[in-house]
Amino acid sequence: MKRAIPVVALSIAGLISVWRYEPSVGGTAAGAESVPAPSASATGSSGSSGSSSGTVVKGPTVTTEKGPVQVEVTFEGDEITAVKLLQQPNHPQTAAAVPKLVAETLTAQSADVDTVSGATITSDGYRESLQAALDAKGA
Repeated sequence: MKRAIPVVALSIAGLISVWRYEPSVGGTAAGAESVPAPSASATGSSGSSGSSSGTVVKGPTVTTEKGPVQVEVTFEGDEITAVKLLQQPNHPQTAAAVPKLVAETLTAQSADVDTVSGATITSDGYRESLQAALDAKGA
């Protein structure tokens, strides 16, 4: 019985630290570009880079609980042809959400995109930065 109490107490302390574990936050511009790059090139950003008619607009950096979010939008006329995240949280759910958010943006041609389950905070920051970029393009 004397050994059971310390074993239980240490086990609980270990479980609490596992439950409270949160991956490091600190997406950098270089690290952020590596995740969405396949989606951006698949949407035709490589085609627009050779064209001088494309307009590129950066959205503001939106600070979220998980980390900063910033988008860069490429336009051909009024059409959104590519979206790239310049900054994003360093989190597995964010990495999975980015291609979905970009694809929905290209389909909707607006910031009216659904929240990706499991990445609500990143989705909100993405929409805010995207809407600001769209507003800046229109101004």
